[in-house]
Amino acid sequence: MGDKLEWAGRPSHLGGIPRKMVFMAVGAFAKVVATLLNSTHVHNADTLIRMVRSRPSGIPLITVSNHMSTLDDPVMWGFKSFPTMDVKLARWVLAAEDICFKNTTLSYFFRLGKCIPITRGAGIYQESMNEALDRLMDGAWLHMFPEGSISQGNTPIRRLKWGTASLIVRSPITPVVLPIVHQGFEEVMPENFLFGKRPPFPLCNKKINIIIGEPMEFDLPKLRQIAVSVSRDISPCLGWPSTSPHQLDEAAQRCLYTTISEKIRTEMEHLRCFGRDS
Repeated sequence: MGDKLEWAGRPSHLGGIPRKMVFMAVGAFAKVVATLLNSTHVHNADTLIRMVRSRPSGIPLITVSNHMSTLDDPVMWGFKSFPTMDVKLARWVLAAEDICFKNTTLSYFFRLGKCIPITRGAGIYQESMNEALDRLMDGAWLHMFPEGSISQGNTPIRRLKWGTASLIVRSPITPVVLPIVHQGFEEVMPENFLFGKRPPFPLCNKKINIIIGEPMEFDLPKLRQIAVSVSRDISPCLGWPSTSPHQLDEAAQRCLYTTISEKIRTEMEHLRCFGRDS
């Protein structure tokens, strides 16, 4: 893997000029693909824009969505009226290290684009998750693909990985969670277009549908209490550390993360069904 270049992701790097250039270029690309080359309809866009622009100061935001193609991010933010090129408002996003950070050039580019490298299969306590926690502590916006990989079939939302739930629980300030489901990116960038490969450029004249849900909030004290109660007879098997300051053991954490993940998955599935039927 390439160097993770964490320093390139700092807003002070070269006065922030390289980051602004990347967001202008990538933002323009997203706008062209979403609004000029294809038609994009967004349900409940005002909620997302409000949460990005004017949520209470210091409150972190986590958006979660299904993962249909390699273009989901950034093109899903390219719809009309969204501040795609605003560097300060822009999301941080967890990005696969084996794809986006496999050499120094790619690492530098994606770091400028506010991407955090995540090693798939390395678990929820890998170093990169601490970096994501730092961004939440700053009150930033973090986007995640909790299914963990691309799926282009018209199928129900898959079981979510525990990374999102662990960040919600471990963040010093509980984030607001906003679920999003989109359809159509699998046609703009199909995984098996020609000879089992993706097309070299995004396809045109496709319909993209983005359904934005309502903010989700979690009563963590109550959920922790329930998790401790139902996990008494579950044996630990992964060697996780106890979480501070609540000192939940591994069994309680697994119960808690499963409960939160299922609540998010259920809401995402409702959005998927709404989008399919609309």
